[in-house]
Amino acid sequence: MSEVILWSGAGQIGMAIARRIGYGKKIFVGDKNYANAKQAAEIMNNAGFDVTPLIMDLGSRKSIIEFIAAVKQAGDIIHLINAAGVSPSQASIETILQVDLYGTAALLEEVGRVIKPGGSGITISSQSSHRMPALSAKEDELLATTDPEKLLDLDILQPKNIRDTLHAYQLAKRCNEKRVMHEAVRWGEKGARINSISPGIIVTPLAIDEFNGIRGDFYKNMFAKSPCRRPGTADEVAALAELVMGPQGAFITGSDFLIDGGATASYFYGPLKPNA
Repeated sequence: MSEVILWSGAGQIGMAIARRIGYGKKIFVGDKNYANAKQAAEIMNNAGFDVTPLIMDLGSRKSIIEFIAAVKQAGDIIHLINAAGVSPSQASIETILQVDLYGTAALLEEVGRVIKPGGSGITISSQSSHRMPALSAKEDELLATTDPEKLLDLDILQPKNIRDTLHAYQLAKRCNEKRVMHEAVRWGEKGARINSISPGIIVTPLAIDEFNGIRGDFYKNMFAKSPCRRPGTADEVAALAELVMGPQGAFITGSDFLIDGGATASYFYGPLKPNA
């Protein structure tokens, strides 16, 4: 049987990671928009990889299970790349919680049931969660361990307690990081590892539109006042993912890695600090 990579979310970051770790393996890319998955597969196949596109809606456990079942027919799942999700400017509070929060929790749980011993996974979180004030230990535990089917019933995730789409996004990404810690224990029982990466502003076609849009000045200010003084690239995120997912990262699991050019550091202790 072949070794298989399950890749969720047919964007630039997921593709960059798949190119780093996908040689010699069968890759299945799932996206809610089949056209996006097909385009990503064509680019990868034209570069010598073996990629099959499928439909997968991260907000639906049924769709996740069907995606995993299709992938398993080709071999043993050795890696998970979860780069799917929606942003605060793309979706409503309800959609962000359904996809980014619930969907990621369900995906990590379902892949954890079938991941091959020695396998590893990465899920893409965000720098944004690192700027949200700390939650209580009990709230963190609930986000980490609550049955995914009951997550959206938590008091902390009720509309009355969520200010706007950015706050919903931050909560979703904080939940992602806590779920990774929880799932690392379960994956470890199978001899597998799971981690998350929290990128800052990464140059992608969507980000370029943002740079040239009404929020362009906000981003330019962030770049100018962060230590690295620039946005990042998908390949830089992929280089980190390759280390964490590969044999050199064999002692790394249940961890989150912030890769944002120092923007979060500047937000707390530098010129990006609010009211500084």
